[in-house]
Amino acid sequence: MFGRRSSEDDTVVNMLAAAIRRDISFGVLRPDQKLKIDALRQSYGGSNHSMRETLRMLTAEGLVEAISQRGFRVTSATEEDLRDILLMRIETERLGLRRSLEEGDVAWESRVVATLHALTRAEAEVRDNPNDVNALAWDEACRVATEALISACGSPRLMEMAGKFYSQSRRFRLALLREGRIDFEARLERQERLREAILARDEQAATRLLEEDIRADIGI
Repeated sequence: MFGRRSSEDDTVVNMLAAAIRRDISFGVLRPDQKLKIDALRQSYGGSNHSMRETLRMLTAEGLVEAISQRGFRVTSATEEDLRDILLMRIETERLGLRRSLEEGDVAWESRVVATLHALTRAEAEVRDNPNDVNALAWDEACRVATEALISACGSPRLMEMAGKFYSQSRRFRLALLREGRIDFEARLERQERLREAILARDEQAATRLLEEDIRADIGI
């Protein structure tokens, strides 16, 4: 009787979510900013229904908050928020990496090495020319590399949870980029040591380096 959204509806919602997610991450939509359906439709398109579905999706991801009987707003970005996101990223990603080191095969190792190499190239581009295009490419390379590290954990739910908290941290990392506060040389050295630890299946070193990278990633 009720059915489900068509694939076309899903595509529209996913496109809208990607655009709004990007603008939250880049600070175009500011923390605590109210999100009015009509104004969002003028900027991003879509119908009332698709925009509401989009905001519900972003609420589930923790990027948007529903205001009781008053619509939606961008989630806050306080020091307390940052530390809470940091805690959850460390816990979920360390667990995912530990399980991946136990279960991952040669194909997983190759995937990790390839994504870290792609990240190195993206970091060189954004370091030399930090425009929006390179920032977007670097941000995506960071996400893909992080996902690859835990991709052999054997738990889709763990990966989904880690992805959620990773998405919530993006705006903090991109703010560091805009402010010129990222030490790319230190990141390169740390990622190389992480790659070596993973290939050596050194769980203690790998998880320690991952935690260091997460802390540096969002400025704590």
